[in-house]
Amino acid sequence: MDNSGPKKTCRESIEDFFTSAKFLIYMGHALSTWGDRMWGFAVAVFLVELYGNSLLLSAVYGLVVAGSVLLLGAIIGDWVDRNPRLKVAQTSLLVQNSCVIVCGVLLMVVFQFKEQLVQLYNGWLLTTCYILVITIANIANLASTAMSITIQRDWVVVVAGQDSSKLADMNATVRIIDQLTNILAPMLVGQIMAFGSHFIGCGFIAGWNLCSMCLEYALLWKVYQKTPALASKAGQKEQQQELKQLSPVGELENGQSPEESSQPLMNESSVVTKPDTPKKSSCCYQVSEPLRTLKAGWVAYYNQNIFFAGMSLAFLYMTVLGFDCITTGYAYTQGLNGSVLSLLMGASAVSGICGTVAFTWIRKKCGLIRTGFISGVAQLSCLMMCVVSVFVPGSPFDLSVSPFQDLYTHLNPEKTLPEASGSLTGILSGNITTDPPAPELPPLQSYMSVSLLFAGVIAARVGLWSFDLTVTQLIQENVIESERGVISGVQNSMNYLLDLLHFIMVILAPNPEAFGLLVIISVSFVAMGHLMYFRFAFKNLGSRLFLCCSPEQKVETEDSPSLPTTV
Repeated sequence: MDNSGPKKTCRESIEDFFTSAKFLIYMGHALSTWGDRMWGFAVAVFLVELYGNSLLLSAVYGLVVAGSVLLLGAIIGDWVDRNPRLKVAQTSLLVQNSCVIVCGVLLMVVFQFKEQLVQLYNGWLLTTCYILVITIANIANLASTAMSITIQRDWVVVVAGQDSSKLADMNATVRIIDQLTNILAPMLVGQIMAFGSHFIGCGFIAGWNLCSMCLEYALLWKVYQKTPALASKAGQKEQQQELKQLSPVGELENGQSPEESSQPLMNESSVVTKPDTPKKSSCCYQVSEPLRTLKAGWVAYYNQNIFFAGMSLAFLYMTVLGFDCITTGYAYTQGLNGSVLSLLMGASAVSGICGTVAFTWIRKKCGLIRTGFISGVAQLSCLMMCVVSVFVPGSPFDLSVSPFQDLYTHLNPEKTLPEASGSLTGILSGNITTDPPAPELPPLQSYMSVSLLFAGVIAARVGLWSFDLTVTQLIQENVIESERGVISGVQNSMNYLLDLLHFIMVILAPNPEAFGLLVIISVSFVAMGHLMYFRFAFKNLGSRLFLCCSPEQKVETEDSPSLPTTV
């Protein structure tokens, strides 16, 4: 007698998939990421347009965003850990989208009435609008960070359950969605602004976020209903058990029930040590609580067994070898036009998708930790082409030109001004004696250098995204449930810190002749990052790191001792 039950038809299987919690998470993430990518692209364009084609507002916005996540990452993660999952997700969603909507409406007002705003209060009203836009947009980014932590680092783990393969597949799918939206969303909003106007672009983004917020809210509720495990958190369970054990003491001493006594208590130490209660209820103690949370988060991150794996990922952000404004600007100086760059960005996205697919395949064959090691070797090998590009024909690399020349020129403009009748008055009046103009740069003789550079950058994306997924899953599986938020927050802070350092490096050496030096420094940081990962992997696997094994052997020899999972 067959006890397997009736087999599902193809239609039933398709319906089950499209109504599953996994697919609903994909849909919600796609909507959220699409809105984020549109807003991230558009706000930079809007700020440049508003400030007279100057990059000042964009630079201020970038600095504020990076600094906020760097300082508040651990605090945001701690807030995610302390509160129920549904409350965190819904609050983050509402704050993020509401802020973007408000920014969109405010920018529409500024674009429509900019001339009138300039004349009011000597332009201070317009300046106030700029400050409000940057401030509200920064709040939206912080809410987006909280949303990313709670969905990608927590909800995905719970939905996947104890199945490591399912978790890897979900992580890879989420990353593919990121890659696709990173290309398609800016293209859409760019076309709207090109054929319409910035005013229409602001209105479209505000309307999109309003509709998306309602739909995402419904999707989150559906996922929460379909996954009962999301209703409970390990940290909250442990706190309740501790309070139950201490309840007789509490009832005898102050006559309070465990629920009543748990309200002002935030951790175990505050429950056990009653003499500190007056101090901890003081105003100074409460004001300094964010600083203690920040310190505790970084200490907890340092004490994790995946500390070196997380640091290795952060070090990969200290690089100019990516498709950002820096590499794009260098490409323009080397004779590449916008059409070629768009094709290269498309190739980079395809390479990144290949990396996510390769991650799932290699993990099944060799295990999770070995996948990171293999991905690191692949990335470093491809980046060697970038190092070679510094020394081949066509490279502007020149050590005889000081890398700090442009910075010195801006800090000491009088050293480069022409002599003008011996006074500044002559310069301002136009009576200046100019030197012969400097000869123009000769046309690029060879594209070998820039071709090797971008070939290495594009090829390295396969290893980069596979390595990123590896470290992400290591954090998901190693960090206990009650600390996932704070550890992920600190990881985001580390990523932003190294990203800021790479921008500072470019500011100090901005001329094209020094770009080769930046390439060498970038590859060195990537190498140091992978050395940290090698230390982590060798500590966990020893000599078995170099022996590929089957998935069944991997579970026994690798995952069990090194990946303690608490769900």
